[in-house]
Amino acid sequence: EVALRAAFKAALDSKQVGLIAPTTVLAEQHYNVFVERLKSFPVTIGLMTRFQTKKEQKDTLEALRKGLIDIVIGTHRLIQKDVEFKELGLLIIDEEHRFGVKQKEHIKMMKQNVDVLSLTATPIPRTLSMSLSGIKDLSVIESPPEGRLPVDTYIGGHDDNLIKKSILAELNRHGQVFYVHNYIHSIFSRKNYLEKLLPGVRFAVLHGRMHSSEIEKTMHEFAHKQIDCLIATTIIEAGIDLPNANTMIIEQAEEFGLSQLYQLRGRIGRSRTKAYCYLFFSQDELTEDAKKRLQALYEFMNLGSGFKLALRDMEIRGAGEILGDKQSGFVQDVGLDMYCKFISDEMEQLKGTASPKRKEDKGPAIDLNIAAFVPGDYITQDDIRIANYRRFMAVENDEDLRKIITELDDRFGKFPHELKQLVHIIELRIILKKLEISLVKEQSKFVDVHFFNNVIAPKTVDHLYKNLGEMIEFSAFGFKIKKKCIPEEQPVLIFLKQFFRELL
Repeated sequence: EVALRAAFKAALDSKQVGLIAPTTVLAEQHYNVFVERLKSFPVTIGLMTRFQTKKEQKDTLEALRKGLIDIVIGTHRLIQKDVEFKELGLLIIDEEHRFGVKQKEHIKMMKQNVDVLSLTATPIPRTLSMSLSGIKDLSVIESPPEGRLPVDTYIGGHDDNLIKKSILAELNRHGQVFYVHNYIHSIFSRKNYLEKLLPGVRFAVLHGRMHSSEIEKTMHEFAHKQIDCLIATTIIEAGIDLPNANTMIIEQAEEFGLSQLYQLRGRIGRSRTKAYCYLFFSQDELTEDAKKRLQALYEFMNLGSGFKLALRDMEIRGAGEILGDKQSGFVQDVGLDMYCKFISDEMEQLKGTASPKRKEDKGPAIDLNIAAFVPGDYITQDDIRIANYRRFMAVENDEDLRKIITELDDRFGKFPHELKQLVHIIELRIILKKLEISLVKEQSKFVDVHFFNNVIAPKTVDHLYKNLGEMIEFSAFGFKIKKKCIPEEQPVLIFLKQFFRELL
């Protein structure tokens, strides 16, 4: 709806619009919707897919060059070198996650100054990262269509009895079934196997290497309920809207990406009928990432949860390269929070909206000869341990810190020594921020203390002179605390906490 209205507005402003969809089925559906909705207006709409004859394609290309077509809808055929627009104003990419980086960059090169609208239920990590960093604008529509019910999802090992029961249960309520088998070389043998398992059930096969007329005929028969169960590859991932199909079985679910599984599941439950999705995995030992993907899909069963699912996908796979062609990966080497912060800061600089000299971004830095960390034997799962590190680093006040301490104590038990040290460090950081101190560094004979912009507040100088004159030496950056004046029985970290608290 958003894309259709944007395209209509652009066409009325004498600009051409290109809408690119990943499959011929989806492109044709869009074409039919656009033609039906805009038939009362002076807008010319064209179609470009492999289903068109060479003459039809040639005529469409010529009309595009002359500006006789306002809106053209097509597949990857639209991004080939022979496609030229007279005045391209808006580019719409549907199911954006189905296109590679190079394809999308080629699309942008059609014209330098063009508005781009990308649509997807589950943005890929790279796109999501760019949106969160401010490089792309992001709008989220979470409201499901009225009356739509969430899809119940089952995850488990391959089970012929459950497959048989689920198909028969759907047919008993006069519905239809999608059966996803993503290997063309064995799809017909799977059909033969299922026909023996369920005699009397009408099966058909659909995959991308079939002739266009064959695909059209099979989809027409399935839409008109002449087929009970459609055995298909991921060709059905996008563009299929059949309210009567409300059970889906996916084989070898561990082989699919998170967005793929989410999109496939979205093909069912498109009416007010309760829908069921069965994800069967075939391997005895799943990889860690496969487990996380399946778990995430099980957790996010609610309608409109695609954005949350995409965030989880970004956590699992990494954010990808903004200036490269990788759509996922590498960010775990830096840490997602730090990566997003770097990108966000750089975007603010480029836009000229960066706030001047943000002191909180500069520190304070604490460099002491102590062990302060969350031990691996205290929190064994890496992702949970790292998440809690980030929470500690984001603490702004004592109340936030108390909440984390209470939660960890309740969840994991008594704090080990190293974690207690980390808590002391965070407490010290909170005090140093208030004093506008940028660095506390332990040397062999001194503890160096530096202030932001090397400026010490006059009242701090007075207090140091009057009460602690023998313990300190002033320097160009701040002052030094003599270690010989620190009581031997008192740890340096505890002493510093008390020392700086007195300066507040």
